[in-house]
Amino acid sequence: MSQDRVRVGWGYDSHRFVKGRRLVLGGVVIPHRVGLQGHSDADAVIHAVIDALLGAAAYGDIGTLFPDSDPAYREADSQRLLKDVVRRIQPRFQIGNVDVTVITQEPKLGPYKSRMRVRLSRLLSVPLKDVSVKAKTNEGMGFIGRGQGLAAVAVAVLSRKKRKGR
Repeated sequence: MSQDRVRVGWGYDSHRFVKGRRLVLGGVVIPHRVGLQGHSDADAVIHAVIDALLGAAAYGDIGTLFPDSDPAYREADSQRLLKDVVRRIQPRFQIGNVDVTVITQEPKLGPYKSRMRVRLSRLLSVPLKDVSVKAKTNEGMGFIGRGQGLAAVAVAVLSRKKRKGR
């Protein structure tokens, strides 16, 4: 295979809703009566994007890179973690596009999807046209349908940068 091949990664994250925390998705604070439980800020959108990027680059996963057993990541801003991942992959890979779906019964995310796209575009240093954010319900099924939490899935496409002299 050529050195400039396309690589695809898939990421997933889910968190329980919990009182007393703010809800942050895609780097955007969403007004809601509950937030997400987690060691960091529990931004499931950014966590799924991180895993998709790491998977496409074959660099492991978010839990290996930023373990929840490490106090350094307690209440960590996931935007900072994403910037670190982008910095790690940029020497070898170029981000093509990122596609995210958030699965939640509530809150309704329609009014916030464009803000999430803009924020992710900036964090990833890619054009807005290369970032997609969608929202779906779970049709009342499972823990998501019962309003106990939410999940996010992401796909990232990377292309390997050509090495100098090749």
